[in-house]
Amino acid sequence: MSYAFPETLSTPSIKAAQEAKGSGEFWAKFTGHRDFAGLADAEAEFIAMRDSFYMATIAENGWPYVQHRGGPPGFLRVLDSRTLAFADFRCN
Repeated sequence: MSYAFPETLSTPSIKAAQEAKGSGEFWAKFTGHRDFAGLADAEAEFIAMRDSFYMATIAENGWPYVQHRGGPPGFLRVLDSRTLAFADFRCN
């Protein structure tokens, strides 16, 4: 998986803000690789309380496509440590 997002966080003004807020050292060390062991219980509990979320993809032309989904708490669920499911309500 590509982690190109740090490129968007590397302008001089953003780097200055990161330094001012204390996160500059973290981002300076970030190499673009993160280990992911899956969603844990804490993440599953947080997700279960949500009443909305956003899905995003990138089109082949490189532009983002973002969609909002909403519903009552519980409509978004963790099926296993790597799988989410949601009810897709009409007019969403």
